[in-house]
Amino acid sequence: MSGALNITSAIVEPALLDLPWSLPLESWPDDAIATLPKGISRHLVRFAHLGGYVIAIKETSDEFARREYDMLRTLQRLEIPCVDPVAVITNRSDAEGSPLDSVLITRHLKFSLPYRALYSQSLRPDTATRLVDALAVLLVRLHIVGFFWGDVSLSNTLFRRDAGAFAAYLVDAETGQLYDRLSNGQRENDLEIARVNIAGELLDLQAGGRLDEVVDPVEVSNGIVASYRSLWKELTGAEEFDQAERWRINRRVERLNHLGFDIEELAIKTDETGTQVRIQPKVVDAGHHSRRLLRLTGLDAQENQARRLLNDLDSYTVTFGKKDQDEEMVAHEWLAQVFEPVIRAIPKDLRGKLEPAEVFHQLLDHRWYMSQNEGRDVPLAEALNSYVETILRHRRDEATVIAPPTESITLPGAILDEDDWRLKV
Repeated sequence: MSGALNITSAIVEPALLDLPWSLPLESWPDDAIATLPKGISRHLVRFAHLGGYVIAIKETSDEFARREYDMLRTLQRLEIPCVDPVAVITNRSDAEGSPLDSVLITRHLKFSLPYRALYSQSLRPDTATRLVDALAVLLVRLHIVGFFWGDVSLSNTLFRRDAGAFAAYLVDAETGQLYDRLSNGQRENDLEIARVNIAGELLDLQAGGRLDEVVDPVEVSNGIVASYRSLWKELTGAEEFDQAERWRINRRVERLNHLGFDIEELAIKTDETGTQVRIQPKVVDAGHHSRRLLRLTGLDAQENQARRLLNDLDSYTVTFGKKDQDEEMVAHEWLAQVFEPVIRAIPKDLRGKLEPAEVFHQLLDHRWYMSQNEGRDVPLAEALNSYVETILRHRRDEATVIAPPTESITLPGAILDEDDWRLKV
C-alpha cells in the first residue's frame, strides 16, 4: 500500500491498523466482516470486528467523513442518542497506489436493530406505530438542541427495546446542521421529510410482502406529525390558569418528568390583576428517570426501562419497610439483592438476547402474568426459570457477541428471606 493512512480517532485502538484498508470495502474478506442486520444507506456500509466490539464502516468522501464525525461528537456532548464516532480514515490507496474513498467508523450500538429487522414475518401495526413514536421523540430531542436533521427516516435510525416501547438512535448525521435555535419553518421541513420518507419505507415493505395487510403506510407516517406536535406542545407550550389553580404547576412538571424530561427552569408570570398565571417551561434534554437510576444504582438504562426499574425499587422499599432509610442505601441493597442476582442467573449463552435492563423488565411482566394466571404470588426465582425457558431462550440475539453456555439457573447472592418477594405492579 503506497502512502500513509491518516487516522483521526476518538479512541486509542491500535487494532485499527490491522484492518485491510488497502482494499475497497466491498472487497473485504469474509473473515474481516461481522454479519449483522443493517438498514438502507446511500453509501456502502459494512460491519467489522475491532477488539472486543463491532464497528460500522462507511465509505464516503473525505469532507463528509470528517464533517459527520465532528457532528456525531457534538451530538454526544449534547447527550443526544446517537452512534459513537470512532475514527475517520483518509488517504487510503490500493496496492497499485490508486486512491480509495475515505471512511467513517462508528461503534455498532449493541442490542440495536434497524427497523427492517424488527419483524419476523411482517411488521405488525403496533410495532410500526411504536417505531414512528420513538422517531418522533428523537426528532423532538434533536430540535430542542437546535439540530436540523434534513434526512429523517427509519433507515437512518437504530432502535433499541425500551420496556415494551422502542428508543430511537440517530445513525446518519451527514445532512444535519446545528443552529442556536430552529425556526418553525425548519422544524416543519424536517417533519415533512420524515412523513414522506417513512411512508416510502413502509410502502417498500408492503411491496415486498413484509407489512401487515391492515397497516396503512400513509396513515402510520402521518402519525409522526401527530406524535411530534403533541410532545412539542407539552415540552415547550405556555399554559395559563387561574391563580387558585397553582397545583397545575406541579402537575405540569410531573407530566414532563413522566415523559422523561427534566425542567431547567420555569418562567411564571401573573397578569396585572394577579388572578391569571402563565407558565412556560424551559426543558432540559430527556433522561429524568435514567439519570435518577444512574445516580442511585450506577445502572445505565433506557428511559422507560429506568422508570420500570425505579418502580420495582420503590415497591421493594415499601414492601420491606425501608421508606425512612437513606434512598441510596436502599437502592444499593435492591441492586445487590434483586437486580444483580437475576442478571447473574441468566445462562451465558442467552445473555446476548437482550440487554440486562430489558431482561429485568420482561421478567417483571412475566411474573405478573404468571401470578394472575395461577392466582398466587409467584416467587421471583420460579418466574425467572419460566421466563428463561419459555421466552428468552426462543428470542433471536440482539447483541453482537454471545458468550459460551452454562447450564443451571439459580439466584446467587440473593439473601432475602422472602423468596417470594412480591412485586406490586
